[in-house]
Amino acid sequence: MPSADTGASVHTGAATDANAPDFRPAPGHNSGDDRDRHRHRDRRDDRAARAERADRDTRAEGSDHCDDGDATKLSPGDPGHGRMRLALFAAGLATFALLYSTQALLPEISRDLDADPGLASWTVSGATIGLALAVLPLAALSERFGRRRMLTASMSVAVALALAVPFAPDMGTLIALRTLQGAAIAGVPASAMAYLADEVRGRHLVGATGLFVAGNSVGGMSGRVLTGWVTEAWGWRMGLAAVAVSSLLCVAAFRLLAPRARHFRPSALNARGLARTVSAHLRDPLLARLYAIGLLFMVVFGGVYTVIGYRLTAEPFGLSQGLVGSVFVIYLVGTATSAAAGRLNARLGRRGTIYAGIVTASSGLLLSLMDSLAAVVAGLVLITAGFFAGHTVASGSVSRTATSGRAQASALYQMTYYTGSSLGGALGAAAFAAGGWAATVTMTLAAMVLATGVTFYGTRSAAAVHRRRLREARA
Repeated sequence: MPSADTGASVHTGAATDANAPDFRPAPGHNSGDDRDRHRHRDRRDDRAARAERADRDTRAEGSDHCDDGDATKLSPGDPGHGRMRLALFAAGLATFALLYSTQALLPEISRDLDADPGLASWTVSGATIGLALAVLPLAALSERFGRRRMLTASMSVAVALALAVPFAPDMGTLIALRTLQGAAIAGVPASAMAYLADEVRGRHLVGATGLFVAGNSVGGMSGRVLTGWVTEAWGWRMGLAAVAVSSLLCVAAFRLLAPRARHFRPSALNARGLARTVSAHLRDPLLARLYAIGLLFMVVFGGVYTVIGYRLTAEPFGLSQGLVGSVFVIYLVGTATSAAAGRLNARLGRRGTIYAGIVTASSGLLLSLMDSLAAVVAGLVLITAGFFAGHTVASGSVSRTATSGRAQASALYQMTYYTGSSLGGALGAAAFAAGGWAATVTMTLAAMVLATGVTFYGTRSAAAVHRRRLREARA
């Protein structure tokens, strides 16, 4: 093979020079040897350039991302590392508890306010649309005023609105308050990933991100379970009030635990510069694929969990509101999956983990079609595990991929991610109203097929670049 011949030629030439200085090669021998050396060097340089530029998808997924000053950032065992992880866990918990506080209560809200599932679903979709619209501007503000400050302010305003939500007199007011609440919550995802990337060493970033996402899953679970049982006893308004109070405690915990930023450097607000940064991120093929994957995973998650309450309160199940809320204990599967995502990523690689998440979630969707409570619960377990595996790796990869404008890169991910939640909730509810649970499953499976296509396109693109570079090196 050419590579073997090249290596042999270089090795032989080196040995000859060392052992017989007076050796006179035949005419043309040196030129051929020089060509081999040049080819060998060109291939080495080409591999480095490919790894740096066009073929980032084929880098070792678990490799450390080193910034200037990375050695001074937090690592496990360092003072402040544990506090950072717990603070972001509390922030993640409050974010999902507040953002999806009405989701488990939709059947009860529909009955009390005389609204169909499609309209009631906007108490969830309105909040996620508000978040999607506000996340990029708040990310820009976090670059100027600091991640920690933005996180604190965002959660405080969101909790204040949460305390007003139970007093909404009608559906229109409820949707408006929830949309404003989503916009306030946007400061958390806009800043959290950049806060971690600023302060935690690259090799530990996926693990730290996993705990933040785990906080999301615990918040989603505890908020729904709490609202379900409180609603069964005292009504949906008291259920939402309970979530507001518990989220207030999370804000206090975050403020007490979060260490001061040591590596944040404020930058002036610059709309033109922001537009250039956003445009550059959107033109980056890897980032664009990660954004699309986050959106499609969230279409599935948003669609399933917006509609599942209606499915389980109807025949053949007929569960009470408290039992429907308890089904969200399944979110603990997401907690475990998120925390283990770093190890899974190291073993399977980024794309391998995303494929595993797609297969797992799709299997759960098919299983949930059965009219058996055990099968539906098992399906939800698989859907949740697959979703959190894909989301954790995709969101962590965005922070690692962006070497500048990290807050904007994370904000774009969150914008597309929560746009997916809004689409999933609205389309899932519309599909359920038109064709029942089977229609919702069909819609969400289509999203998983698209996610597979996006991931496979990335795999093929990386392989094509690799082959082209090899051909160029041999020319």
